[in-house]
Amino acid sequence: MGRPPLTAWVATALQRFSESTLEYLADLDQAPDPTVRKDAFATDIFSAYDILFHHWLQSREAKLRLAVVEALGPMSHLLPSEKLEEQLPKLLPGVLGLYKKHAETVHVSRSLGQILEAAASVGSRTLDVQLDSLLAALHAQICVPVESSSPLVMSNQKEVLRCFTVLACCSPDRLLAFLLPKLDTSNERTRVGTLQVVRHIINSAAAQMEVKQPFILSSMKLPLLDNNSKVKRAVVQVISAMAHHGYLEQPGGEAMIEYIVQQCALPPEAEPQKLGANSEALAADSVRAISVSTLYLVSTTVDRMGDVLWPYLFEFLVPVRFTGALTPLCRSLVHLAQKRQEAGAHALLIQYNGNVTLPSPYAMATRLLAVSSSPYLGDGRGAASLRLLSVLHRDIHPMLGQRWATAIPLLLEHLDGYTEETLSRKEWEEKLLMFLRDTLAVVSDNTWICQLSLEMCKQLPSYNGTPLEKNFLYKCIGTTLGAASSKEVVRKHLQELLETARYQEESEREGLACCFGICASSHLDDTLAQLEDFVKSDVFRKSAGIFNIFKDRSENEVEKVKSALILCYGHVAARAPRELLLARVESDIFRNMSQCFSTKVLGIKVETKDLGLRLCLAQSVCMASQAVRSSSHGSSFQLLRKPELVAQMMEFIKAEPSDSLRTPMRKKAMLACTYLASLEPALEGQAQADLIHSCLHSIMAVLPEPEGVDGHQEPLYLDTMQALKDLLTSLLQRNMTPQGLQVMVEHLSPWIKSPRGHERVRALGLSACLLQHFLKHLHISALVPFHNLGLLLGLFSPRCADLWPATRQEAVSCVYSLLYLQLGYEGFSRDYQDDVVEQLLTLKDGLEHPDPAILFHTCHSVAQIIGKRLPPDQLISLLLTLFEGLGDPDQNCSRAATVIVNCLLKERGHVLLEKVPEIVSVLRSKLQETHGEHVLQAAQHSVYVLAARHHAAVVSSLLGSPLPFDRSRLSASAAVTSPGPSLSAFLCPRSLALLTPGPPDCRPLGQRKGHTCTLWRALAVEPGLATQVLGLLLEKMSGDVPFKESRAFLLSSAPDRVATLLPLAATCALYEVASAPASGPAVLELYPQLFAALLLRVSCTVGVQLPRNLQAKERKSASSGLASRSLEPCSSAVDALQAVLLRGGNDDVVQRMELEGGWQLLRTSAGHEEGVTRLASAMAKFAGPRLPLMMKALFATQSSVYEMQRVSSTAFLAELLSSNTANDLMLLESLLDNLLARQKDTCARVRRLALRGLANVASGSPDKVRAHGPQLLTAMIGGLDDGDDPHSLVALEAMVGLARLLDLVEAWDLRSVLLHVAIRIRPFFDSEKVEFRSASIRLFGHLNKACQGECEDVFLEQLVGGLAPLLLHLQDPQPPVAAACRFALRMCGPNLECEELAAIFQKHLQEGRGLHFGEFLNTTCKHLMHHFPDLLGRLLSTSLFYFKSSWEDIRAAAPMLTGFLALHVEAERRPQVDLEQLLAALQLLLKDPAPAVRVKAAETLGRLVKFA
Repeated sequence: MGRPPLTAWVATALQRFSESTLEYLADLDQAPDPTVRKDAFATDIFSAYDILFHHWLQSREAKLRLAVVEALGPMSHLLPSEKLEEQLPKLLPGVLGLYKKHAETVHVSRSLGQILEAAASVGSRTLDVQLDSLLAALHAQICVPVESSSPLVMSNQKEVLRCFTVLACCSPDRLLAFLLPKLDTSNERTRVGTLQVVRHIINSAAAQMEVKQPFILSSMKLPLLDNNSKVKRAVVQVISAMAHHGYLEQPGGEAMIEYIVQQCALPPEAEPQKLGANSEALAADSVRAISVSTLYLVSTTVDRMGDVLWPYLFEFLVPVRFTGALTPLCRSLVHLAQKRQEAGAHALLIQYNGNVTLPSPYAMATRLLAVSSSPYLGDGRGAASLRLLSVLHRDIHPMLGQRWATAIPLLLEHLDGYTEETLSRKEWEEKLLMFLRDTLAVVSDNTWICQLSLEMCKQLPSYNGTPLEKNFLYKCIGTTLGAASSKEVVRKHLQELLETARYQEESEREGLACCFGICASSHLDDTLAQLEDFVKSDVFRKSAGIFNIFKDRSENEVEKVKSALILCYGHVAARAPRELLLARVESDIFRNMSQCFSTKVLGIKVETKDLGLRLCLAQSVCMASQAVRSSSHGSSFQLLRKPELVAQMMEFIKAEPSDSLRTPMRKKAMLACTYLASLEPALEGQAQADLIHSCLHSIMAVLPEPEGVDGHQEPLYLDTMQALKDLLTSLLQRNMTPQGLQVMVEHLSPWIKSPRGHERVRALGLSACLLQHFLKHLHISALVPFHNLGLLLGLFSPRCADLWPATRQEAVSCVYSLLYLQLGYEGFSRDYQDDVVEQLLTLKDGLEHPDPAILFHTCHSVAQIIGKRLPPDQLISLLLTLFEGLGDPDQNCSRAATVIVNCLLKERGHVLLEKVPEIVSVLRSKLQETHGEHVLQAAQHSVYVLAARHHAAVVSSLLGSPLPFDRSRLSASAAVTSPGPSLSAFLCPRSLALLTPGPPDCRPLGQRKGHTCTLWRALAVEPGLATQVLGLLLEKMSGDVPFKESRAFLLSSAPDRVATLLPLAATCALYEVASAPASGPAVLELYPQLFAALLLRVSCTVGVQLPRNLQAKERKSASSGLASRSLEPCSSAVDALQAVLLRGGNDDVVQRMELEGGWQLLRTSAGHEEGVTRLASAMAKFAGPRLPLMMKALFATQSSVYEMQRVSSTAFLAELLSSNTANDLMLLESLLDNLLARQKDTCARVRRLALRGLANVASGSPDKVRAHGPQLLTAMIGGLDDGDDPHSLVALEAMVGLARLLDLVEAWDLRSVLLHVAIRIRPFFDSEKVEFRSASIRLFGHLNKACQGECEDVFLEQLVGGLAPLLLHLQDPQPPVAAACRFALRMCGPNLECEELAAIFQKHLQEGRGLHFGEFLNTTCKHLMHHFPDLLGRLLSTSLFYFKSSWEDIRAAAPMLTGFLALHVEAERRPQVDLEQLLAALQLLLKDPAPAVRVKAAETLGRLVKFA
């Protein structure tokens, strides 16, 4: 900003000098030099003025001009009068011209004002000439918009108004003539500016304006009609000025007062701070605020206004349009009334004197009482209205003074203690109604009361826009009519109310009903009669006509009327005197409610769809029922309509949408049912169940609404839930027994277990409420058991780990209440606090955390508390309920049930012995129902913990499970998945091992283990327990007969063997236990017993069938593709044996048997012995160190009553001798002794296998044969001589064994039996069985081999006798027999002492070499006849014997032998041949069916030619 020129400083100095001089001259009396005069400076000032005005003012420097114009103002006062008058024609236009040159005009206006004051002080006539231009310029300045943020503009307006003051004093007429027409313009700025000038001159030029008051008042008509807020504000300010100067006392002043009241009635803006500074709303609020303050100030500070405002302001109390102004009106009237009282006015403050415009005392009382019901509206009009009533008590009624002097201050004190948010409207209205009742009681004038009621009814339509106040006014009417003694007036007013009510408005229906109810408290019969008359009247019938009921509009109107009438009946019942109600409630109230609710068209009942009508009926039923219950005889009153009403409420509830909560229908219907339920007669069982089911289904399934910002739920939901709680507790109250509590909980149980969290939260909340109610009202007259405690605890306790925190908290509350209920039933007082149970409250904090570890720890603590306070007889029911909870869809709760069960089993399991079967059965059934892995885990652990205390009972119970053990699509590995860190903290190490995941089960689904199998495996976790379980299973498996014989058909040749169930189940169970990896130590401990028992089990189940029912199951399972391990008795035993071998570490044995097909052989009757043999061989090779104890176990079975067991054990022991392991382990002697002892067994198979075993010594311990030769040979000879074997199998075994032993025994030992053996085996050469022929012939060869070079004559005789059969059997059709003959002949050759024959036998009979039988036989016969001619007869006779052989090849070989012998016989030996016999035999052979035989017979005949 540039520096001002020097001339500007000079001008400013002149300004300061002039101002100082004027100030000095103004206080000349106190000045130090009183001789100083204004004219002393006149010449100098004029000279300076001349320069400033004529030269400097014309400068282009704006700052200089402003400095000059500021100086001209004070300088004009120092100019000589004649000079000033001379300069004014030029000075005033010059100064006015500066308005156009400067934006900041305050300096110009200030200087102009000073100039005008100087001109006025000298009486200048120039002002008249310049007045028009002055007014125009000044008016333009005043109409400039005022910016509150611009102090310069505000200052300018003040200076301009100062100018107007000077002009008003000089020329008032011309000023008003200029200003007042401006009020008629529609321009806002012009009108506002003009009003500001008018207000200012009214105040500043009061004397000049006094005579102009009528003129000014009349000019305000148009501004009063302007709706512009700024204009209104300006008008109010003008009226305020007028009030102070007596304008309002003039005709037309009432219009000004009414205008102020109208502005006071403007609605205040709710939040003006959110609006812009220039907003019309803000301006409106400012208008109202200014008007309110103006009215109050005028009333309190302007004394002359008292007579103007009183009683005129009363005219504005009743009209509705002035409702917003009630507070300032009441305050002003109170002040005015108090002033009049202080002035000693008449007893009545209001003197009507024929003034019909003033409201009557009844109208004022009605109005002020009605608006007091909303005390905080309109800046607290309630308190203001009550204060006005207080001061008007004489005018309302002369007798009210004392009573109101006490009552009204109490009401005001009540209001002071609350705010609009905290005040209870219901309580406040009740206080006002009480105030009204007291007033009516004090007056006690029927005429006055009837007049008051008439006025109230008259004012009702005025409150159509304020439903709350109208509702209250209805209550006031009811209260007033109740105090009236004239029945005709009462019925007349009630009839008018029914006919004029606005039934479409809900609040009006409610108010009308309240009016009737309050009135009925004094006029019950008249009220009921009037209601019934209205129902029968044409007004009601016309609306409900058949032709209108199908029109939507008419139907809607009818429903609203019905709703109001039903509500009226409800309020009548609620307010009626209790001693009169019971006689009328059935016939007059409930009957008419039903008639109003139900509509019949052509005799058909039509149900309404109107929600309002339903709500009204529910509310009215609720009120009437509550009233009946509260009467002195309500407990014994029989409400015959109760079932009908309950059914109607249920229909309302069922009709609501199940997934949302939008209306209070449910709440009101359930409240009605709550009060109905408490009345007699009691609901029937099914009706009560239906009611509970409907209410629960209606609320529980409602989807939760999103919570508000502060986390609170919707009030409608909270109220509805509270109604449901009240209903359930009301129903429970009628049966406060454990059984009654159980019934309620059973209804809630499905919701408690719901998969939807919000449903569980609600159900647990309701349960907690019921239990608290039960506990609070518990009254025990005798010690009785709380028989369902276990069931309830089992239902609620697992919920302590629910996924929803609120559910967990409620669950603990339920457990807490249940335990205190138990203490109550045990005799403890209601106020007794148990230290253990109180610990539950401290656990609630732990339930707020979602961490599963913390939750399960808390559940474990809850279980411990339950275990300490649970009666023993409730333990089993608790456990069984918890087992049901294992299948909970919420896995957290399922695992919590596991934790609780395990804790209880550990701490209280010792008392459960008798309940073990039931527990196991429940576990199994639960596993069949539920396929969750966590359920399997829980069941496993529970069985393990239970078995740790009662293993025998658990084993017996599991064995009672149906066969086959249940199958599942869950694998065994899935059943033992890891419980996770959260649950593992509450399991012992052994239990944790139970739940530790194993290798994945890759078997097909059908081959995976089932539930019962999983429970068996749970018993293998701890070695000690597993050992006990295996021992018990061994006892069960071996202690009963393995099968029973029965004939499937009467004509069947042999009985069928059918497996018995207990050993079969034990075998299957043993397999499951042994299959568990954890059973290894136990299996090793019992390995010998397990092996021996299972081997014997296998043996005695070969060929044994399943019972028919199990056969059917097997076939069904196989056909469905779910067949798992076979239940066939022998196969199950083989599987168990395999499992024991694997768990015992003998995997090599299992693999060897698998490779050799040994397991399959064991399962078949034909291959069983071989299977046992291969098993023994594998065991000897891979499990040698375990054989001694196993042998000991098998030795004990020698006396078994079952042949197959003795056979299998003998076969196993016999095979052990074929391995050198027996000798290495020093088992040979004991084995030999055992097998030798078994030679006396009644079973031929046992004797045969014993011989085999004895012969196996030759393979396993050949060096020991000589030492035991006599015993072995004796045993073999005994076998050859065994006459009890019809099939000679023992002899066969003896022959095979002897063949193996002969090379190893002492010659001396052999020599004594040689002949006997040779004689004994000779008949078997021609046995029909290949084995016998082969074995006997081969043994014959071994006998020859054994005595080569030392052959005795007697044995040589046997050799010669067997020579022909051996030669002929070379053609045996069975290769083994032919091979045996080759061997025997080679061994016989040396003993014949014929080198040629020996050489031939060695040459032609080697193994694997082809043989030309004819040539060989020809050569052999040639040498025989040459060296042993004496044998011809014996050889021919033997040959003739074989002519009848059953084998074709031998019949063909026999004539060949005969022919070659005859061919090479010496001539001298021919007579030894019986030719005739020979020819006869050959002739028969010629008829043989076999061509080869006939050919050989013919060839032989050709060779007999030499005998011719």
